[in-house]
Amino acid sequence: MPDAVTTTALPDVATLLAEAVGSLGGSERPGQVRMAEAVAESIRGGAHLAVQAGTGTGKSLAYLVPAIRHAIEADSTVVISTATIALQRQLVDRDLPRLAKVLTPLVNREPSFAILKGRRNYLCLHRIHSGAPEDPQDTALFDPFEVSAMGRQVKRLHEWSSETETGDRDELVPGVTDQAWRQVSVTAKECLGMSRCPVGVDCFAERARAQAGRADVVVTNHALLAIDAMGDAPVLPEHDVVIVDEAHDLVDRVTSAATAEITSASVVAAARRCGRQVDQQVVDRLIEAGEGLSMVFEDSQHGRLEALPPALGAALATVRDGAHACITALGTERREDVDGATERRLALALLDDVHDTAERLLEAFDGAEAERHDVVWLAGGPRDPHDATPTTVRVAPLGVGGLLRERLFGPRTVVLTSATLALGGSFDTLARQWGLPPTGPQAARAAGTATSTPPPSDAADTPWQGMDVGSPFQHSKSGILYIARHLPPPGRTGLHEDYLTELAELVEAAGGRTLGLFSSMRAAKQATEALRDRLDVPLLCQGEDSTSLLVSKFAEDASTCLFGTLSLWQGVDVPGSALQLVVMDRIPFPRPDDPLASARQRAVAASGGNGFITVAGTHAALLLAQGAGRLLRSANDRGVIAILDPRLMTARYGSFLRASLPPFWTTTDPEVVRAALRRIDD
Repeated sequence: MPDAVTTTALPDVATLLAEAVGSLGGSERPGQVRMAEAVAESIRGGAHLAVQAGTGTGKSLAYLVPAIRHAIEADSTVVISTATIALQRQLVDRDLPRLAKVLTPLVNREPSFAILKGRRNYLCLHRIHSGAPEDPQDTALFDPFEVSAMGRQVKRLHEWSSETETGDRDELVPGVTDQAWRQVSVTAKECLGMSRCPVGVDCFAERARAQAGRADVVVTNHALLAIDAMGDAPVLPEHDVVIVDEAHDLVDRVTSAATAEITSASVVAAARRCGRQVDQQVVDRLIEAGEGLSMVFEDSQHGRLEALPPALGAALATVRDGAHACITALGTERREDVDGATERRLALALLDDVHDTAERLLEAFDGAEAERHDVVWLAGGPRDPHDATPTTVRVAPLGVGGLLRERLFGPRTVVLTSATLALGGSFDTLARQWGLPPTGPQAARAAGTATSTPPPSDAADTPWQGMDVGSPFQHSKSGILYIARHLPPPGRTGLHEDYLTELAELVEAAGGRTLGLFSSMRAAKQATEALRDRLDVPLLCQGEDSTSLLVSKFAEDASTCLFGTLSLWQGVDVPGSALQLVVMDRIPFPRPDDPLASARQRAVAASGGNGFITVAGTHAALLLAQGAGRLLRSANDRGVIAILDPRLMTARYGSFLRASLPPFWTTTDPEVVRAALRRIDD
């Protein structure tokens, strides 16, 4: 726990925030003040809070100041969870150190903070010293004469292990592949434990956990937050408040953490990891089960499984039973040499995953369809153009609201914030996914930029409220939303020629300066190739180099265009004249054959709701709002959001999607928007 607090009364949040803003060279923003006071009241009263805070609000300070004040006053820990590494680094490397320095004289001691990630993110010194490869057959990795690319990466990791102070993978620049990193890291299940490990006292992961346990503020990620909520043993230090930044991504990240999968290769790898610790006949039985699963995969239909095919069910049962036999043969925990204990832990970790996933897959089809909680599908392999992995059977939760309500919102106060939370003008859309009760009334737009604050829910079990503190940007004066109503609806076979012509005319009017956000990589490449033949501006396409390098090149040259797909919708921050036009080719609905989205849609419809709006519409609204958020990144930015899909204006669901976007001035006239772009360029 943090150090004990002095008995001197602490200044209120408004005073602390004003001092922080003044000392850090900022200016007071009404939205930031409103948010900080609302966060403080939420922590004080215990009601959960969802805050939409537009770009430029300064939301990090708005939640950090009340978080630090509470941690010191209550002698407790506040956990801050983010979706991206970039925001984690911003908080830990910039925001928190500067804020701690400013607040120290006001709160009578220096606030402390730490970053905590999953054990797999830290280098394992025992793996480094023991040299146990991920695959026991892959001993060539540690041959000094090995010259493979991965061998060189592992050698570099060994050298780095004697230089790093944290062992944190994210501090290794340039990075290494996942396969190389696996050779020098362990999962929580594979870890020997601090007391048994010969280098436990120097363990990077344990050192990070110890530091987090003493900190006022602990920064982590949504995945570890989910693991902490799902597990029986706590991963995060004891805490009474959680602040979820980038909360629009919470459901997807928790769903990902709760998803499991099996491939034939993972089954065989688990069996081989047993080595000579188990009778060969028992090992061979599991290997044969994995090979049998591979044969069943070849004859199985890809996509979501509404019923368990008999052949797949039999293969999974054989895998489950084979893994159980290996686990039984390994026996219970016993005194043994460290090397033997390491091999046993590594084997058990893989076997447990295989066994538990196979059992979960088999149980997913128990009971009536309306009562099932998991979705199962077959993906990957040469027949799946959307998934380059080997053929895989996956299982994911139909929803995570129940888990979040019970394990996240139940024990503690939670503040959720993002620039994108009020979809269709209401917080209820995301609240339902989080497991919170609906507030009832719609969050109506206020004076051009914000939604009003709905009243707190009357639900006694999970009281919460939503508020939109707006944005310091004047969207209606700084940007135009252009919807190309005259174009035909988008097709399924790539971009229509009319779309390419429209795009070329927009880019030409803007003089480059364009971020093209496409719903597929195929469309991004098609547009890049077509416009390179038509325009005399530099065009970059995602995949031609690392995304970070492409974004840097885009920001450096104002005439450059950058085209790409989903990771660019949320990951680009380019203020200034280099970005004055954001083009989206179509409404980014999930693919119709997406197994999880389609199952969720059907479940909502079965309960009497609108499955399309609740699932596909929410997905599209979030991405549209995030994509539109790329345009205005500073107070002086100007530009255009151009959406080429006419359904945003003509379809019945168009009003819901438009209400999810910032309040730009809107037009459907191509001449008006091209003239505006030329004026901005001039």
